[in-house]
Amino acid sequence: MLKGFNRLFALLATSVLSLPSLAQEERDAERWGVNMTQGVTEVSQTTYELHMLIFWICVGIGVVVFGVMFYSMWRHRKSKGYKAAQFHESTAVELVWTIVPTLILIGMAVPATKTLYDIYDTKEADLDIMITGYQWKWKYDYLGSDVSFFSNLATPRSQIDNQQPKNANYLLEVDEPLVVPVGQKIRFLITANDVIHAWWVPDLAVKKDAIPGFINESWTRIDEPGIYRGQCAELCGKDHGFMPVVVKAVPQQEYDSWLAGRAAEAAKLRELTEKTFTFDELFARGEKVYNRTCAACHQPNGQGVPGTFPAIAGSAVATGPLDGHMNMVVNGSQVNPAMQAFGAQMSEVDLAAVITYQRNAFGNDMGDTVQPVDILNFKNKQ
Repeated sequence: MLKGFNRLFALLATSVLSLPSLAQEERDAERWGVNMTQGVTEVSQTTYELHMLIFWICVGIGVVVFGVMFYSMWRHRKSKGYKAAQFHESTAVELVWTIVPTLILIGMAVPATKTLYDIYDTKEADLDIMITGYQWKWKYDYLGSDVSFFSNLATPRSQIDNQQPKNANYLLEVDEPLVVPVGQKIRFLITANDVIHAWWVPDLAVKKDAIPGFINESWTRIDEPGIYRGQCAELCGKDHGFMPVVVKAVPQQEYDSWLAGRAAEAAKLRELTEKTFTFDELFARGEKVYNRTCAACHQPNGQGVPGTFPAIAGSAVATGPLDGHMNMVVNGSQVNPAMQAFGAQMSEVDLAAVITYQRNAFGNDMGDTVQPVDILNFKNKQ
């Protein structure tokens, strides 16, 4: 028995002596996926350091407490003739186990309070971005400019369906990343359009719930150009796992050029609303919009999911009155909440294109052509 206790104490001693080397291996732990990421911002680094400080304090407490406990059991065991002491209401013991934990908690609270203050300090931002969660995509509005766009999953459906090998960024790719300048304080105003989502980018140490009817705030300042990936961290429905976040940090000059280009695109898109498109132009554009936005529920072949999502092929909506089809796409369904209102999510050009595509694809062959101005007039009538 004595040999067993000797081995136990040897193990504890080895653990204590190895603490400095363990601290040096924190990066290895992060690589293994068992530790918090250090991130690329000052706040993320401070958060990581606080996490490690609290962790090692807890390790120290555990070593001391269990060390005293195991030593007491071994040193005062019954086989050596010891008998259990009969005492209670020891003032000295009660003072020790009250004062020592209090001092430890104060020592932990001071750095934690400073870190929390930094995390919630959103004032004096250089750039404000409104982030709105939708099922299942993100909308980014650059406040003070005309730039606004949706960010959708870009991972090919063939990879999701296991028809092709998955790449390194499987389910972490988008068609439109959030582009931000480095070295600038960026305030995020986070909300949702339908259900609760959560915008989470570990490298930036930003994770905030997106709640319908509420606006939560967070901020970041990225010092290194790069691409930083995250996900929706709230179980938000069927395609929760297909709602990634991609942030692209670029130098200020590149950001200014990008922002000017997006503003010019927005102006051009407004002009396109007045343009009359050919059927082929609308059909080709509508196919792209459908595959990006509608195929997840209604399937690429338009057959839907029986009992869950109705088919587009031969549906009463896609082959019925045009006004009814436009109303369904623009305003959504009052009967089936899964059918969202896309009137605010798409431009008039994309709405006209996807409706034209739905009415003429999958064997529907209605021969209808919907122009952007038709969508605009329909919205104005409401």
